[in-house]
Amino acid sequence: MGRLSPQVHGILDYLTILLLILSPYLFGMQSAASVFTYSLAFIHLALTLLTDFEMGLLRIIPLPVHGAIELLVSILLVVVATAFRFWNDVTSFYFYLVFAGVLFIVWLFSTYNTASAERQKNLLH
Repeated sequence: MGRLSPQVHGILDYLTILLLILSPYLFGMQSAASVFTYSLAFIHLALTLLTDFEMGLLRIIPLPVHGAIELLVSILLVVVATAFRFWNDVTSFYFYLVFAGVLFIVWLFSTYNTASAERQKNLLH
């Protein structure tokens, strides 16, 4: 579909990292969920900083690879959510179930093709 430009996607990535860092405090997550959430925030920060797009710093990871990783993570987070449910951590179950859904929706509407993103950018200017 590709309606979110790479720049907007990058901004959403940084907001996601902030949400992940604040989530254990905001939602009163148990310690295992807190550690997982902080780890996920660090990994997402590394991915964003290393991606080859306007919001990246080192620009090593191609944008389509970034998209593939986010799709895979959105699917795996459903498994993680189920594990938290199994461990009777209902708060983390719902948090990760919703987070997986939102991540999938952002993936669905993002432009991960660099050439397509450049065409979009040129049309706007």
